[in-house]
Amino acid sequence: MTAAGKETPRERYRAQVRAEIKERAWEQIAAAGAPGLSLNAIAKQMGMSGPALYRYFANRDELITELIRDAYRSLADTIRTAAASGADTAGLGRALRAWALDDPQRYFLVYGTPVPGYHAPDDITAIASQIMDALLDAAQPAAGSAESATEAARLESHLAEHRKWAGDHPATPAALRRALHFWTRLHGILSLELAGHFTGMGFDPAELYENELRHLTQ
Repeated sequence: MTAAGKETPRERYRAQVRAEIKERAWEQIAAAGAPGLSLNAIAKQMGMSGPALYRYFANRDELITELIRDAYRSLADTIRTAAASGADTAGLGRALRAWALDDPQRYFLVYGTPVPGYHAPDDITAIASQIMDALLDAAQPAAGSAESATEAARLESHLAEHRKWAGDHPATPAALRRALHFWTRLHGILSLELAGHFTGMGFDPAELYENELRHLTQ
């Protein structure tokens, strides 16, 4: 960036090429999954040499990291916007499903089978934690609410001692349990739906998802 805060023509061109590379990468992922991502194939599609493309992304993992970073940022923005508008846990769940249905390949890149040999950098975890923070905020029991202590006590006791996944969030053990149930059960339905496992079963996955939301928020 220049001192005036404006991009130079060279910087704009570089940003455009990187954006096209990412578009081609998403096309490959849609066709063959993330493990089949090939920078050389992308270079060929764009009429570039392999070494020329490597000036924009040094290797496959750097490109995957950028795609995952974009995906997590998009979901974090979606969840933050919903939370800022006053959405409760059910509202956050609906926002999650809408985001996932909008681009299933983006969803599977961050929540599907891990890419063999790939390890995400720390900043990816930091972005993902923003999503969980919003959920933990919404999962806090309302003042004066009473929950069954017996059936939840064992898991809450465990989570009170194993809360690394919640970062520095000051959530109560009850909120940790509610958020974890919410996250895992909704992702279970979404993963099956987006992978096509409900096809031919004759019911509307949206109804199943809404029913789960009702159970989780009672």
